[in-house]
Amino acid sequence: MKRDKFMKVSLVKSDFPIFDEYPNLVYLDNAATSQKPHTVIDAVKQFYVKYNANIHRGIYKLSENATQKYENVRSKVAGFIGCDDPKEIIFTKNTNEAINLIVYGWARVNLKKGDIVVLSEMEHHANIVPWIRLKQELGINLYFVPLTSDYGLDYKKILAQGFDLSKIKLVSIAHVSNVLGTINPVSEIVKFLKENKLSVKVCIDAAQSVPHLPIDIRDLDCDFLTFSAHKMLGPSGVGVLWARLKLLESMEPFLAGSHMILKVFRDNVIFADFPDKFEAGTANLEGVVGFGAAIDYLNKLGMQNVFEHDQTLMKYGLQELSGIDGLKLFGLKEAKNRIAIFSFGFEGIHPHDIAQILDEDNIAIRSGHHCAQPLMDSIKQSATARASCYIYNSKEDLDKLVMGLKKVKQTLGI
Repeated sequence: MKRDKFMKVSLVKSDFPIFDEYPNLVYLDNAATSQKPHTVIDAVKQFYVKYNANIHRGIYKLSENATQKYENVRSKVAGFIGCDDPKEIIFTKNTNEAINLIVYGWARVNLKKGDIVVLSEMEHHANIVPWIRLKQELGINLYFVPLTSDYGLDYKKILAQGFDLSKIKLVSIAHVSNVLGTINPVSEIVKFLKENKLSVKVCIDAAQSVPHLPIDIRDLDCDFLTFSAHKMLGPSGVGVLWARLKLLESMEPFLAGSHMILKVFRDNVIFADFPDKFEAGTANLEGVVGFGAAIDYLNKLGMQNVFEHDQTLMKYGLQELSGIDGLKLFGLKEAKNRIAIFSFGFEGIHPHDIAQILDEDNIAIRSGHHCAQPLMDSIKQSATARASCYIYNSKEDLDKLVMGLKKVKQTLGI
């Protein structure tokens, strides 16, 4: 698709049937989930109509065709993130399950009492709760990298904590904050760790970055990468774990049962090779096929174009929201190293009230702690309102948000 066509948001928006159903909808909750284009919906439907059979086991043509459709998506996902070997792509239900697979498949086997896992104060609960459970089970320690005064990550403080740096075994952080929109400098952090001779594995929660930025795992130089289909136009119930080949070879499965075995005896089991080893049970076959259609759609737009569109909305949103008297914005004030996620609030007003009033004008935002309660503690808020943009959003949508927030002020007398 040519860039000038992409920049005409109305043409992109026409690909999404939700806006035919609700023509006045201003959908600004994309950090929670994205809308789905016709091509994705059609791919799911066509799987049921033309390919519906279980995969890998059947030798009949329908099953073989279903298997091919499923495995073709593994190759598409690999190409989308710069992975040379599709076997390194593991399908899960979501980012949360992918992180649990790292925790129970790698960390539980390789870490011991006293070892340290470094997280950050920006993390989604998906990248906190599994590690807390491992701490309770094994006695590992967790260190949370604090925020800087301008909502970045003060990652160099890792060296100043006084603990034995050789005990640090893993750094697991978000590439992009789902609350602040901050783009964390992953490759810079990895370089810092190596320069200081910290022999650690690096896990990146890319749930908020893969939908918006061109991603190449070779540039990030991480060891694990996790993300979800539903935030990037695909169906719910499909997630991805990418891990380096040697790590996958040494990992244990998180879930056990069918589809992931080579041989079962009465008192023993031999697991299949990966990726099958980590994909127990019948997968969300139609969801994976729909995910492939979502990747096709994004590739047609071009991820650099997607990113540039996001940056246009981010800069415009910062400018316009900053002009609302009394509105406090949480996040980088400079239009650099962030995406179009805006968290905000009015003093003394609960974010739920803001969201409810905006909903009266068909403006859909999120309010609450955004599954990031440690971050809320750091910014001294119990909750915020959050507007997050994607490819079908426009400056006009942000104008309506601004008008809606002015209506909030008028309605609540602030």
